[in-house]
Amino acid sequence: MATQDLLKTLSLIWKGSRSASSLEGQSLDFKTEKPHTKETAQDLAEASVCFANAGGGTIVVGITDSGTGPAAFVGATVDIEDLRSRIHALTEPALVTDVEDLPFEGHRLLVIRVPQGLDVYSTKKGLVTRRWNDQCLPMRPADVSRLDDERRGNDWTVQPTDRGIDEIDPDALLRARSLLRGAPDETRRKLADADTLDLAKALKIVTGTRNRLTRAGEILLCRAATSANAEVIVYQYRATPGGEASAVRRWGTPLILSFAETIDAVAARNGITPVNTSSGQQLQVEDYPSVAVREALANAVIHGDYREKRPVQIEHSPEVLTVTSPGPLVSGITPQNILTAGSRARFPSLATAFRILGLAEELGQGVDRMFREMVRSGRSVPEVTEEDHPGLGTRVTFRGGPPNARITRFIAELPDAEREDTDTLLIVRMLCEQKTISATQAADVIQRDLQGTEGVLRRLSSGDAELLEPTAGTVARRHPTYRLRSAALAALGPAVKYHRRATTDVNRKIVEHVREYGTINNSTVQRVFDVDVYQARDILREFVGREILVRVSEQQRGVAVKYGPGPSFPEKRPRKKK
Repeated sequence: MATQDLLKTLSLIWKGSRSASSLEGQSLDFKTEKPHTKETAQDLAEASVCFANAGGGTIVVGITDSGTGPAAFVGATVDIEDLRSRIHALTEPALVTDVEDLPFEGHRLLVIRVPQGLDVYSTKKGLVTRRWNDQCLPMRPADVSRLDDERRGNDWTVQPTDRGIDEIDPDALLRARSLLRGAPDETRRKLADADTLDLAKALKIVTGTRNRLTRAGEILLCRAATSANAEVIVYQYRATPGGEASAVRRWGTPLILSFAETIDAVAARNGITPVNTSSGQQLQVEDYPSVAVREALANAVIHGDYREKRPVQIEHSPEVLTVTSPGPLVSGITPQNILTAGSRARFPSLATAFRILGLAEELGQGVDRMFREMVRSGRSVPEVTEEDHPGLGTRVTFRGGPPNARITRFIAELPDAEREDTDTLLIVRMLCEQKTISATQAADVIQRDLQGTEGVLRRLSSGDAELLEPTAGTVARRHPTYRLRSAALAALGPAVKYHRRATTDVNRKIVEHVREYGTINNSTVQRVFDVDVYQARDILREFVGREILVRVSEQQRGVAVKYGPGPSFPEKRPRKKK
């Protein structure tokens, strides 16, 4: 955590707004000294091991967990060099940390910055833990082995099996050739007609002089692969999330066929909602965008840990769709950085074969596409979580239900560059929920640092899209507060929960319309302000209450009721002669 961000966090505790424990998370922990220096060093060595085995983190010494306000700041007395040396001596392999003083409101605090490890770390007592949200949890032997492989670059799927290319399933081979014929580049298209051995070599799934299939090749192209669970994918469909499953499918290897059939099973039960744009184009909005589901499943089967001997689980209902894979996220990837951390394959050999076949993204854009497609369909972003019970797993959750057609239509009419930009779409989604945002608020959502987030917001306020504008009171600040421009606000209409309307603007437009046409009705107000029937009703009620308008038609109910000038209708001022 950057010092500037840490100081803001400490200010929340000092002011009494938050306790230290409520601010702890995946990369931040607060500690106090123990009665003896030796005990303090042991406690901090254990906390450092915990962070090193995860994505690294920051430990602040001198603040109590439960207190708030100045009373929570008890300070630290331990010597910096002594503490650094003790942590180094108490860990295996020896862990190098950065320890520094941090004066705060008259108190001496210590900040220990722990890098993400290049190895699997433990204390000299053999304790191996890893940070999990705000806790340090013991690692199972399987977790230690998996983390050790990932950090050393060992690929379990590149190991040879006792199966040769003659055991490749004929249907799986036909499917592979079909995928390659549809590849965008000629090099891969030529592979479609290559002999089986050359094709397997191109996919990098054979090894040795005897041309044995690797575990990746066996899982991908052979039936009853011993390298994987008997069931690699299990799919269940329910009419309601808590109801009985009305359809259950189970697939074993070859994975290339199971993957395709799973996609077909989801598509067969995926509803479509038509949405018309202002240009007359009709968009077919799926309950769950097929691109997003495909990427979620590809990530699950590529990065799921086959050593767990558990299948990828898909739970599908009209309201929610979840894809759960065995094993945690790959080391260094967390739900908080999954959009920007880049692609890191748990099994590079299997991932390479998938990419050559065109079943996975080349440049790690799969997660971006999941988020982008969900927002474009007028729905909330996917939720990515790691679960530790009953076994480690990674879950991607998509929320279904009717799409927000206004958001879908608005995004479809953005300039091409912004329509394909994940940052833009996430910020638009945020501003449908809240009136203003700052770089500090948006940084966690788009998963960029403060400077990068500010650059995105400034681009959206001055680029081709001109979606945002800084508020008048913050325009001169280094990090202004931004809101949607009036044109974007009008286009989104009811999709924006707060729907800002300037009173003077409403007055002017209503009065000008009545002066020109004599009357106004609910339907006209809907068109002028891009609001729904109920919002238009409330606007007219306000004008009638102020006696600016009165009902002038015999019809008393409905959107066609006409209103004309009332007793308080403003008179038109004559122009002054020059």
